[in-house]
Amino acid sequence: MRLPASLIRSPEVTKKEKWLGYLLGPAGALLLNAVLATYLNVYYTDVLNLTPLWGGAFLTVFPIVSKIIDAITNIIMGQVIDRTKTKEGKARPWLFLSAFLVPVTGILLFTVPESSDTVKALWVMISYNLFYSFAYTIFNMSHNLMVPLSTRDGTARGGLSVFNQITTIMMSGILVALVFPMVIMPAIGVDKSKWITLMSVLSIIALPLTLLEYFFTKERVTEEKGEDADHGLDFGAQLKLLFTDKYMVLMYVYFFVYTVGTTLKNLGLVYYCNYVLGTYNDGHTQTLVSVIGGIPMGIGIFAVWPLAKRFGKRNVTMVGFILYAVGSLICWLFPHTMWIVLTGQFIKNIGGLPCAYVFMALFADCLDHLEWKSNIRLDGAAMSIYNIIAVAMVGIMTGVFNWMLAKAGYLAPVEFREVAEKAGQLPWSEASSWLTGSGLTPQVALDLLEAKDGVYTVALAQPQSVTWVISFAFVGIEVFTGIALIAILFFLNVEKKLPEEQAEIQARREAKNAD
Repeated sequence: MRLPASLIRSPEVTKKEKWLGYLLGPAGALLLNAVLATYLNVYYTDVLNLTPLWGGAFLTVFPIVSKIIDAITNIIMGQVIDRTKTKEGKARPWLFLSAFLVPVTGILLFTVPESSDTVKALWVMISYNLFYSFAYTIFNMSHNLMVPLSTRDGTARGGLSVFNQITTIMMSGILVALVFPMVIMPAIGVDKSKWITLMSVLSIIALPLTLLEYFFTKERVTEEKGEDADHGLDFGAQLKLLFTDKYMVLMYVYFFVYTVGTTLKNLGLVYYCNYVLGTYNDGHTQTLVSVIGGIPMGIGIFAVWPLAKRFGKRNVTMVGFILYAVGSLICWLFPHTMWIVLTGQFIKNIGGLPCAYVFMALFADCLDHLEWKSNIRLDGAAMSIYNIIAVAMVGIMTGVFNWMLAKAGYLAPVEFREVAEKAGQLPWSEASSWLTGSGLTPQVALDLLEAKDGVYTVALAQPQSVTWVISFAFVGIEVFTGIALIAILFFLNVEKKLPEEQAEIQARREAKNAD
């Protein structure tokens, strides 16, 4: 199959490449993924009411098992990318394919049929793995390699990393964290049909934007390697090279610790705003938390890269994590007090700026160091391990979080209809007596609730054990991960000799071409 050609021809990184390929292009798939990271578990627990399924075991075990499958497909995809040789590069062809796969599988995630618990469970498991273990793995692997494969120019590569992260932060920090809790979530509530419509639209948007990323990116590093890109090493030998390099090991440990913290935080966000700091879908609590978190991210666009160039990516990130841990601790000590939580969130997100914007540039530096050391480029294998950590921790921590919720006694919202329509749906007139008889307490007075499409959604007051679990997930865990990350970064001084190493790589290549 002949692939469409890239619209980028320049040997140097261009403005069009930055704005269209790295800022706008990834926006569709990243928006979909950001929404799923925050709300897919909410869909499972509150809309499909799967928390009690199989005694709470389903939502605990299924994410972990699914991520084992995802880890395997990441290994396979990394090998496939490293062995792909086309005029359009080795990662970009798969980016093209993912543009069509991500929308289809994204829609399937939410179109769970109304049937038995067994059918629902099977659909959830199959659709989840089609999206994460197949379609999004292909997108994420190829997308994440765009920065390392774009250029060897450290300044240009750092700029692309910043542009890339701006998109990620805009999707999660503005649209998902601001617009969704303030406008969209109160409007759709726990109405399954509205969820399906919304997620179908978001999935379809990913198609043209991912194609934009394909057409406005260029793999300059792949082009310089030519036919020598096929190193002939089996995966075991590649792993040996990766895990005998101290900087790659430190980078993976760093990413592992960071992902544990951020995954639990992302999972806990909606629950924390609904049950600890505010009330269910109140339209303002999550918005306030997200605005305070988003302001530092906006400032960081202009501040982080100049600081990183002057003081080093590692050093700026390490200092940032001191603030990160302090801000998280402030929130954890006073989880119910709005102004203190907002202050802590502001401090924490100031500290998280360097990590958010320069991580992929630092990862690319480690890849260059490994190439200097071994004379072999292992982009696909290195990225597969990176993605395995990401997906495995998402699955494991999702399972852990759901297990903690179930054991703590999480209570899903209850629906009442103005008029009973069929068995199992209680009329609003019976709501108070039913709740009292079941020993349940509504989070807010029933007379303050309004019906949406004839349905009243009653959020229940959670036991203290549940609010503790939620608070630990959202604000507590990152106190510990922040401290651990400072210690790891202390040893990650890959930038120190990088210019000399890159110059030697260039000299080797020129000598080989001369022969």
